Amino acid sequence: MPEMPAARRLPSSHRMKALITGGEGDLAQQIRAELESAGWEVLAPGRAELNVLQPQAFFAPIDHLDLLVNNAGIFRDGPLLQMTDEAFESVLDVNLKGAFLCTQVALKLMSRQRQGHIINIGSYSALSGPAGQANYAAAKAGLIALTQSTAQEYGSRNIRANCLLPGFLETRMTQHLLKDDEWKQRLLSQHTLGRLNTPQDAARFILMLHSMTAVSGQVFQLDSRPHRWT
Repeated sequence: MPEMPAARRLPSSHRMKALITGGEGDLAQQIRAELESAGWEVLAPGRAELNVLQPQAFFAPIDHLDLLVNNAGIFRDGPLLQMTDEAFESVLDVNLKGAFLCTQVALKLMSRQRQGHIINIGSYSALSGPAGQANYAAAKAGLIALTQSTAQEYGSRNIRANCLLPGFLETRMTQHLLKDDEWKQRLLSQHTLGRLNTPQDAARFILMLHSMTAVSGQVFQLDSRPHRWT
């Protein structure tokens, strides 16, 4: 990615505040670092601090929120006929219902402020529906629709919602897959540039996207896998 101009630091008395769910993950930590370097106050709670299926207690003391990044997610891949109800429901609960519940709570704050931005971390799986990921792909596809509905409903209150498909990132959650050289080469062959994004690429894009105040209801695919939008 080309270098972006340095972000303007806000006065300490008027710091922007962001909340990133799934805060212990590599992507969340990179987003946190990028925002903090631009002068933001960032909350990045892990699973033990913020249960996205019961977010009210964590949000209760927050009196102002400029950006919510719904990043919490899990995957439990498996063949469709062998996938249990529990495996299907748990992935939809965390990846989709958790984002919905956190969005609901954040919208109450943002509606009072008459401004705010929600970024949902999606996946290319929502577009491609890969074999063995029926639960994950369904959840991420639902996240796109949630994004667009949120943007439609709350645009009049100056609240934006966008969905980011960061591409396959090399993180602690995916490193076991990349150890398989044959699998990795197949993955890279799907990318016209033959390389993957990094968490830093995605984090820098989020900071730039937040500065684009006329953009809402959009889905941004950051890697080089061609996809025909219909």
